[in-house]
Amino acid sequence: MFLHIENVLTSDEVAFFRQALGPQAPWVDGARSAGAQAASAKNNLQLAQGSELSAQLQDRVKAALNRSAHFFSAALPRRIFNPLFNNYGDAANFYGNHVDTAVMHSKADGCWVRSDLSCTLFLTPPDEYDGGELLISEGLDEKRIKLPAGDLVLYPSSTVHQVTPVTRGRRISSFFWVESMVRGLEQRQLLFHMDMALLRLRQTVGETDASVVALSGSYHNLLRMWADV
Repeated sequence: MFLHIENVLTSDEVAFFRQALGPQAPWVDGARSAGAQAASAKNNLQLAQGSELSAQLQDRVKAALNRSAHFFSAALPRRIFNPLFNNYGDAANFYGNHVDTAVMHSKADGCWVRSDLSCTLFLTPPDEYDGGELLISEGLDEKRIKLPAGDLVLYPSSTVHQVTPVTRGRRISSFFWVESMVRGLEQRQLLFHMDMALLRLRQTVGETDASVVALSGSYHNLLRMWADV
């Protein structure tokens, strides 16, 4: 499932992140954090994970995610790998084709996180840079994703993907992975579509309508069957 979630960050929050992640931030070679397969394809900068700034910004991303009902419904997060931050531009301007590591170890909290879902939270307006699309391969199809600042894309971590070369300006974003309570992609998709249908139905007929109660029961019984907490 590929999902574009709008306005995860407010405009004020975007402005804060952009100021904090300027040239003065402690950027390091992004390849230092990549796995063996990805390191040869990775040519970008990344915010130093052990820095005080990284910890502060991670908390702000997590707080924004906690506000997003669409993110929770789609991801059903059990664990979230501590958000990281990357920077593409000048000579460090691309990340070639790769598949994300299946199990991540977080230096921030020591947790192991299975990467069911990958997330990119865009922090730079798309008109400020050329290139820099998140290019995801799905069979014979390709998806090119370049979103407004403050918007997030969520997609399966099992896909082959890349960030195309940034040829003008800078592309700064936050990225992280989610271990879902529901491991199966098809089950997560079904639950998400049911939840969105329930939301529309509640807006039309109200919370106590018999059809809403019945569909809510089916949703929670399926979640009870599939969730691992």
